[in-house]
Amino acid sequence: MPDQVKILSRERVFSGYNGLDKFQLQYEKFDGGLSRPILRELLVRGTAVSVLPYDPVNDQIVLIEQFRIGAYGTGQHPWLTEIVAGRAEPGEELDDVARRETLEETGCTLRALEFHCTYLANPACSTEIMHLYFGEVTASDVGGLHGLDHEDEDIRVFVVPADEAISWLGTPHVSNANFLIALQGFALKRAELRARWLAAA
Repeated sequence: MPDQVKILSRERVFSGYNGLDKFQLQYEKFDGGLSRPILRELLVRGTAVSVLPYDPVNDQIVLIEQFRIGAYGTGQHPWLTEIVAGRAEPGEELDDVARRETLEETGCTLRALEFHCTYLANPACSTEIMHLYFGEVTASDVGGLHGLDHEDEDIRVFVVPADEAISWLGTPHVSNANFLIALQGFALKRAELRARWLAAA
């Protein structure tokens, strides 16, 4: 199994909301030799946390909608249906990020939190690593607009019956990877989560 990477140069070419580093490197090939020197740009984003909030009593999930420049750049409708997500601050515990972002983006307080998986958002060009959770909430009075002004967030919050949301799999309603991964995982774990969280109530 290849395991060698030879960094010939690394340069920070942009620093902003994200960083962009330019690499010249060689990597070990499957035949044991080194590749020729190649150039790659790396989007430096860091650690993020996402949460699919679920109300087991009403069997509903809480979703958000907001503007996304990536969708706009591809010519798609740029207001996307998503789940809660945000970056971890340096030294911040992942569970704390999940609770903070859920409150900021939906107004919901998490009662229980269950880790689902960790994945690389786009390993071809980004360092972002996503930690995905399911969170127990009460969705009875959820709605309205949320987000932080100083982060220029304008987030619409809404509630969807779990059956309806799961039926969106394979349709244009689910247009981004984080929502897709979360919804597929939720479809598999829904019965178990609901039984356990209702029993603990």
